[in-house]
Amino acid sequence: MSQRSQSPAPAAGHLPATMTGGEALVAGLIAHGVDTVFGLPGVQTYGLFDALKRAEDRIRVICPRHEQTCAYMALGYAASTGRPGVFSVVPGPGLMNAAAGLLTAFGRNAPVLCLTGEVPSAWIGRGRGHLHEMPDQLAALRQLTKWSALISEPGEAPTLVARAFREMTSGRQGPVALEMPWDHFTKQVPAAAAEPLPPVAPAVADPASLREAARLLGDARAPMIMVGGGAMAAAAEIAALAECLGAPVVAFRSGRGILSSDHELSHTIASGRALWADTDVLLAIGTRLEVPDFRWRAKPPGLTTIRIDIDPREFERVATDVQLLADAVQATAALVEALEPYVPAPRPGRRAASRAAREATDAAIERLQPQMGYLRAIRAALPRDGFFVDEMCQVGYAAWLGLPVYEPRHLVTTGYQGTLGYGFPTALGVKVAHPDKAVVSVAGDGGFLFACAELATAAQYGIGVAVVVFDNSAFGNVRRDQQRTFGRVIGSDLENPDFVRLGESFGVPSPRVDSPAALGRELKAAFGRPGPTLIVVPVERDSEPSPWEFIIPGGR
Repeated sequence: MSQRSQSPAPAAGHLPATMTGGEALVAGLIAHGVDTVFGLPGVQTYGLFDALKRAEDRIRVICPRHEQTCAYMALGYAASTGRPGVFSVVPGPGLMNAAAGLLTAFGRNAPVLCLTGEVPSAWIGRGRGHLHEMPDQLAALRQLTKWSALISEPGEAPTLVARAFREMTSGRQGPVALEMPWDHFTKQVPAAAAEPLPPVAPAVADPASLREAARLLGDARAPMIMVGGGAMAAAAEIAALAECLGAPVVAFRSGRGILSSDHELSHTIASGRALWADTDVLLAIGTRLEVPDFRWRAKPPGLTTIRIDIDPREFERVATDVQLLADAVQATAALVEALEPYVPAPRPGRRAASRAAREATDAAIERLQPQMGYLRAIRAALPRDGFFVDEMCQVGYAAWLGLPVYEPRHLVTTGYQGTLGYGFPTALGVKVAHPDKAVVSVAGDGGFLFACAELATAAQYGIGVAVVVFDNSAFGNVRRDQQRTFGRVIGSDLENPDFVRLGESFGVPSPRVDSPAALGRELKAAFGRPGPTLIVVPVERDSEPSPWEFIIPGGR
């Protein structure tokens, strides 16, 4: 270690004559407004973490117990704020442990930055079996991210950090990664300022296509708006468009809350499907169109599709009648304006049908018990601006259909990845980003055990997540599918620890409840505590009815 590594990090705006590679990376993070890094130090990244330590008045570092949680916490931070989440792990096995979190961030277009090491610079590409060496780590990273790069010399760090942030936040957002050789984290180089780059300006909606979209929507008898994660910033514009047309707004996972659930035109995919057969014009905003293509399958005869998306590749994947390559906010606002000649005053549109579909669906999904009962208890206890983090479990699936969501980003999901075990560690990142908001994580017993050791992290850092574990001693969905398809089960029955005693061993309050009312009481108590709470809900195996008739009608 150099003598510099023992001195305080330079103050913002005051550059020393030289900096180490680790200092250059940290300076770049500070220049881009990063306030938190989730990470586990190791020998390859000692220089980076020492630089973080000396900048602790500007960046806090939270160290979980497993690399996967580093990535998931950064994901929760990013998904719930829209701002980049940053994590650091050692190369090779550490990076591979974090890969599920990176892939999940890719699936839901979350701006997450991974900082990792490499073998020493003189050993790269030689295949000598150096500690944590991979045959081609950068190639592996490029399969998991939107963009990745090797910082081959510490002096490149300011430029590549700025490039990483621009890639993360421009166009279709997504995770990125930077790797640096082990020896360069402590190598001294001339200091250079870390200047952020402006994001790449998105395309502006083509005026002729806007006019055509406005004409089609103006003439539509029964329009529908479908929104996804790419529309989260356009909530106000989408509400104005829906009000103008009287059009239902349908969302599946990441799009929930773009139009608040207490609006009569807001729909889940369960209630929206009741309106699908009569739809003549579909406006899709920031969505992969997974629902009509994969889940609803049959399209109404003569359907016209208009699509707003920032990613030109999406127009190649799904046939569209009118394409608007643009940012969702700009294009939706322009579309509202272009509609004025066709719709000079708000229409009643499909409001009556929308109300009827919602009422009928609410009655139909009521049979999903005990899931719906517990979800109502959670919603009643959770403040309106609280966050709900789902999981691949029966209550998590039912939440897509039956949990009211009032704001974008307040239902945190994996998107299409369906990553089992992500929920609890991701919820920790959500709570770190929103220390003054209530955060609920639901989990099945199997998924919770993927990262249950992070109860230690939550206790150590006082991260006040309320995690509710539904314990049916099974991978419930797998067990149901195996029984239905093959008439036998394998690997889906579980023998679990006593979750109450497990939680208490970490010093975490861990009540067991047996009813929705009791769950509601314990959640309210949990929200008043400074640290985490584990709430255990025993559920009889095979007692939870399947939600899949509403998620994929006609079977999976």
